[in-house]
Amino acid sequence: MEAVGGQFFRRRSLSIVAVFLVFVIANALAGGYVGFDFVASIADIPAGIAWMASNFVPSVESFEKIGQILSSLGSTVLVSIAASCTAAALAFAFAVLGSRSVGIGGPVSVAVRAIASLFRNIPVVAWAFILLFSFKQSEFTGFFALFLTSFGYLTRCYLESIDEVSGGSVEALRATGAGYFPIVAQAVVPMSITSVISWVLYMIETNIRDATLIGILTGTGIGFVFDLYYKSFRYDIAGLVIVMIVIAVIVCEAVSNYVRRQII
Repeated sequence: MEAVGGQFFRRRSLSIVAVFLVFVIANALAGGYVGFDFVASIADIPAGIAWMASNFVPSVESFEKIGQILSSLGSTVLVSIAASCTAAALAFAFAVLGSRSVGIGGPVSVAVRAIASLFRNIPVVAWAFILLFSFKQSEFTGFFALFLTSFGYLTRCYLESIDEVSGGSVEALRATGAGYFPIVAQAVVPMSITSVISWVLYMIETNIRDATLIGILTGTGIGFVFDLYYKSFRYDIAGLVIVMIVIAVIVCEAVSNYVRRQII
């Protein structure tokens, strides 16, 4: 028995070592292909940290721009919340239609899942570039890019949540002769509402981070302010923008965690 156990752990250890070696070899080959010098990069880290510490530290003068920064940050947060909530409402409706337990089934279910996969797998930056040609640089372009990505992601999450939690309740209501809309209202919504709220809160957090990059591309919000001062070599103000973004994300995450604890 001990011999069998020893062989098992020996094989397990050899497997871990083999996976690690494959990982190292793959990284070495990839680095060699693109000309990446790992040792030189490690040696440059201290100098890079020192440069950031000396240039991106907010100065007293940078706080003169705090009003502009807070205004743009508030706009970015509101756009992120609007895109997330709008996407959540439509995603839930689509998820109900495409669900295996309560959905219409057939081509509708396939179409819903295909649309969700398409929107989810196109990066938000790619959506922003695509939409820039149609809507130019505007707040709506950023909103629409965040909305499309959020819609695809949330639809997929809601499909899994609905299929997971509502099976037994749906069957019980069907046995009593309940119609489609009573089943959705009395089984699907109550059983999945906690998961729905949790996912939309997570999406808001994600969109606030993504909206900064989208703002750089669309010339709006806090991303535009960061890009403006970064390209003007006002690194102290750009550093203050980064600090305010980090604070906004931390506050949003704290609020989200509090709401989750209250509803779970």
